[in-house]
Amino acid sequence: MKSSADVSSTMMKVDLSINHFLDRAGTLFPTNEIVSRLPDKSLVKHTYAQFYERTRSLAQGLKDLGLKKGDRVATLCWNHHAHLESYFGIPAAGGVMHTLNLRLSPDEIAWIANDAQDRFLIIDDILLPLYRQIEHKYKFEKVIVFPFSGAQVPAEFMDYESWLASTDSSHFEYAPHSEDDPVSMCYTSGTTGRPKGVVYSHRSTVLHTLVASLGDFWSLRGTDVVLPVTPMFHANSWGIPYGAVMMGVKMVFPGPHLHPDDLLDLMQLEPPTLSLGVPTIWMGLIQAYEAALTQQPGRWKLPAGMRSLVGGAAVPEALIRAFDKHGIWILQGWGMTETSPVCTISYPKAELRDAPLDERYRRAAMAGIPVPLVDLRIRNDEGQDQAWDGQHVGELQVRGPFITGSYHHVPVSEDKFTGDGWLRTGDVASVDTMGFVRITDRTKDLIKSGGEWISSVDLENALMAHPGIAEAAVIAIPDEKWSERPLACVVAKPGQKPQAEELAAHLLKMGFAKWQVPDRYEWIASVPRTSTGKFYKLKLREMFPK
Repeated sequence: MKSSADVSSTMMKVDLSINHFLDRAGTLFPTNEIVSRLPDKSLVKHTYAQFYERTRSLAQGLKDLGLKKGDRVATLCWNHHAHLESYFGIPAAGGVMHTLNLRLSPDEIAWIANDAQDRFLIIDDILLPLYRQIEHKYKFEKVIVFPFSGAQVPAEFMDYESWLASTDSSHFEYAPHSEDDPVSMCYTSGTTGRPKGVVYSHRSTVLHTLVASLGDFWSLRGTDVVLPVTPMFHANSWGIPYGAVMMGVKMVFPGPHLHPDDLLDLMQLEPPTLSLGVPTIWMGLIQAYEAALTQQPGRWKLPAGMRSLVGGAAVPEALIRAFDKHGIWILQGWGMTETSPVCTISYPKAELRDAPLDERYRRAAMAGIPVPLVDLRIRNDEGQDQAWDGQHVGELQVRGPFITGSYHHVPVSEDKFTGDGWLRTGDVASVDTMGFVRITDRTKDLIKSGGEWISSVDLENALMAHPGIAEAAVIAIPDEKWSERPLACVVAKPGQKPQAEELAAHLLKMGFAKWQVPDRYEWIASVPRTSTGKFYKLKLREMFPK
């Protein structure tokens, strides 16, 4: 007789693969739409059936060009249907999609392409002037130009549309692969050194998609209309293209038109039920909308009940309150290129159902609780785990099946990964008894004044809660007596300019101690931003070294 110890799983061993998402979309959702805004602001629409066939043609075309398994194919594109085709067509052929960040300098783009050893490049025609600044710094074997503007593609390049039309994909077969094979790669921002490549697998991408699509996060439904303002070249647009294709969701791509007026105009034409973007874009959008309520009443309506996921930088509580006045609740997410990127989301837990509104706002302005499959811990400088009591702070460290354990061609180092396999995020945080993570700062942005730490993020969020302030960024400047003191760089709303005394009183009223309040305020036209829309404090430190 066999013992109970002889029992084995009876489940099939089927590799996870994003090719399944592509087949599913083409088979189950052939009439659903993908909408792209062109450079002239007109809209072009494709069905998922067309997307499926075009993507297979792209994959076969790459094979015909001699693409080998694991070869990198770079994209230099805005958000549109052809970029989505690259998301699935390049891996279908066995290649690795490498999104290049078009907001970087030509030198930086060329360095990254060289580090990744990209073979081919797919690029928008409107970005060819940028390519001209790169072509002598890095040589791609083939440059394939998507005629985004409708103009004729220069003869020296391959025309994306003509290429797809001439490719016979009737007998296309997916490249053999396992679930651990790479599908895409993104490079980190490189604000503290050279950018580093993070390579995602079929397995990690599928797991991340399934987790992020859950009801308390993206809550994707087949009836949704998704507006991804988050660039497709930044952490794979937070992974939303994979989820949308998996569910056959209608997508509305804004193309290069990210000005608040353009986004609000697009929302009138194609009202989204879910939108995703960084806080700086959303700040401009709500300011433009509220100004129009008095100056141009009736011009715009915010989509009723639209869900909005905002991340990439700390979301001020004032921004959450501003959107809630118009019936839109913002979910804040936190993550990194290294985490695929969804790691925590500040959704309203069941325990908060009857909480006062102020408490719900306070929680919504936190980074949130870890999503399933992600473990996190807070460790102090001595490597000791900190209690989840909302008081103890330390470095936020994470691990999970869609979190990177190394960088492309970079030796694993203890400043990035712990000896027991956790990613060191560089963020300083606390976690409370309900599991809500509160990011207090980046380790490099903390201000140490008189031996005490001051959070620049807390000061920024409080300043942006003042009715006269549009944006605020806080940096440390040297001080002979206190070592460092906070300097507030502020942008006033049109027609307003609160005095320093008024801002100091506002901060004291918000609960800051007198020693935490900045001694100095600098009025600037706008806060410098990184290529991903975050406040670029390195530039501010260069502007105000003392």
